[in-house]
Amino acid sequence: MKTIVICSGGLDSVSLAHKVAAEHQLIGLLSFDYGQRHRKELDFAAACAKRLGVVHQIIDIRNIGNHLTGSALTDDIDVPDGHYAEETMKATVVPNRNAIMLAIAFGLAAAQKADAVAVAVHGGDHFIYPDCRPGFIQAFQDMQNQALEGYAKVLLFAPYVTVSKADIVIDGARNGTRFAQTWSCYKGGARHCGRCGTCVERREAFHLAGIDDPTDYEDPNFWVGATAGFAAEEVK
Repeated sequence: MKTIVICSGGLDSVSLAHKVAAEHQLIGLLSFDYGQRHRKELDFAAACAKRLGVVHQIIDIRNIGNHLTGSALTDDIDVPDGHYAEETMKATVVPNRNAIMLAIAFGLAAAQKADAVAVAVHGGDHFIYPDCRPGFIQAFQDMQNQALEGYAKVLLFAPYVTVSKADIVIDGARNGTRFAQTWSCYKGGARHCGRCGTCVERREAFHLAGIDDPTDYEDPNFWVGATAGFAAEEVK
């Protein structure tokens, strides 16, 4: 199955790229510059493509991203600290981001005669991001079946959509993912901050997976209190 992977340079999408390379035919990585807070993650996506020996394309949609206001990832709004599943993390929602990116990716896949577009949405995203849920994935596939009818058949491959980030770490390790060469932190500093939602989720995932975390965090122990605090709130 000739597959294009949407790759941000983060742990999930780089692990997915390695999975596709091991199990299918990886023909390229596709990244998007939508005016996000930093471009650092795109360098990690490029490095992944180089390691796997495939083309890396970056699609510039900054003119669109400039209009998707109100998110901590695109505006001058502080990135919240804490567990990903807290209400405050909704500040990191970029409206309709996945639908926009996937529509472009499917167009490229059809033009390049690819069989599938792979995306690394996972079960841990469901609370915060509506465009990462199984219902969205199925609805988008149904829509593309209509959009490309008679021209191309492209599968939306989302193997992680019902599993946890810890499961992704386990799968990534199985496929030789170089976790130290992935970037998750929303703040884009010299090191992972260890405090934002995606850093907390990353650190927790390695712990639950029972795999050593090679990430260099500014605050490596913040995740313990953040996850414990969230668990306590869940019990109430």
